[in-house]
Amino acid sequence: MTPTYSEREQRAWYFYDWANSAFSTTVVSVLLGPYLTALAKAAADAEGNVHLAGIPIAAESVWPYAVSTSVLTQVLALPIFGALADYGRRKREMMGALAYIGAAATMAMFFLDGARWMLGCALFLIANFTFGASIVVYNSFLPEIAPPEQRDAVSSKGWGMGYLGGGLLLAANLFLFSNAERFGLTEAMAVRISIASAGVWWALFTLIPLARLRNRNPQKAAPEGVSPIAAALGQLKHTFSQLPKYPQTMWFLVAYLIYNDAIQTVITMAVQFGSQELKLAVSDLTAAVLMVQFVAFGGALGFNKVAGYIGNKMSVMAALGVWCLGLVYIYFGVYNRTQFFIASALIAIVLGGSQALSRSMYSFMIPKGQEAEYFSVYEISDKGTSWLGPLFFGLAFQWTRSLRVAILSLILFFAIGLFLLSRVDMRRAALEAGNEPPPRD
Repeated sequence: MTPTYSEREQRAWYFYDWANSAFSTTVVSVLLGPYLTALAKAAADAEGNVHLAGIPIAAESVWPYAVSTSVLTQVLALPIFGALADYGRRKREMMGALAYIGAAATMAMFFLDGARWMLGCALFLIANFTFGASIVVYNSFLPEIAPPEQRDAVSSKGWGMGYLGGGLLLAANLFLFSNAERFGLTEAMAVRISIASAGVWWALFTLIPLARLRNRNPQKAAPEGVSPIAAALGQLKHTFSQLPKYPQTMWFLVAYLIYNDAIQTVITMAVQFGSQELKLAVSDLTAAVLMVQFVAFGGALGFNKVAGYIGNKMSVMAALGVWCLGLVYIYFGVYNRTQFFIASALIAIVLGGSQALSRSMYSFMIPKGQEAEYFSVYEISDKGTSWLGPLFFGLAFQWTRSLRVAILSLILFFAIGLFLLSRVDMRRAALEAGNEPPPRD
């Protein structure tokens, strides 16, 4: 039976990017890192360390370690969620339940004050885990709502909507923070309100995709007498055992997980760099990230056009080259507010394109009926989440006490990812997975 595609459903799908990007932008990229670091510093000893189970941790390393830990839990659990989504008939409801748990944890961050850095870490672990799990399910709708020739455009529009939605709430939060005294608020209270507002935004706009996305009948069902969970675990084991039969897909996944881990680490740690290394005000940091949102929106749409001329893979490889140049510039040339804004603009141009086109490329490499399962592996390093990069960053700082060295060290991830991506044959990957080759590679 020929599948039917609806622009109405595609527009509803875009709105989950709009909804969840408030969390990745306001919470992960801007406010929670510096605020959680401040809470950790308030609890630190004379040597600048906090202690967890007797282990000393540099206060400035609490945030990167929290990010890394949260995504490590995703590495272990998201593939299971993906397999369940492929077997279930309630994929939309699963996405909604995960979204509202994450939104509730985000709203609860309003109560972080004093030296409650451990509570902040716990709430972040919950919110970031459910954020990632919900996007696994969300991404798996892409092959269902868009034919092959439209996926680049649909994926790019989704990313673009995310940047706009995240940017609009961030602009409102910047206004609140900049005028906190006029409203009778302390800076800390303005930050807490802004973080909680991301949870409210996430919950409110999730209603749109929940109202309009359609559940399809799964392309596979659990054997008689076997529970969906047991069937999902069995299928997951089978998937990983079968992955070597799709070598091009496997190479792309490895390349993506490496280079996108670095992208997400730069996004999540850039504000800490600006705050700790450059001593920039929160208002300046928020303004810089706000600028990134709107420049990246144009970049996501612009790179879709570039890909029409030079192909998806070459477009992403060019973007990764710019990322490497950006890190070198940050290490050698970023010492003040103006230079920080220049570096942010440079990165923003390639940010949206590299992510949107990567998602579209991957959608061609997935065997039919296993979309959510394969996207669960992809989501290990997707929007706002990474684990090796923050761990590498945190260790680099712990050893050198230099955020500048920690940022530069991430160039290794980009270089390895770029090399591996250059070896991927997209057309062959699609054919191996039993799919129609992309209109351009």
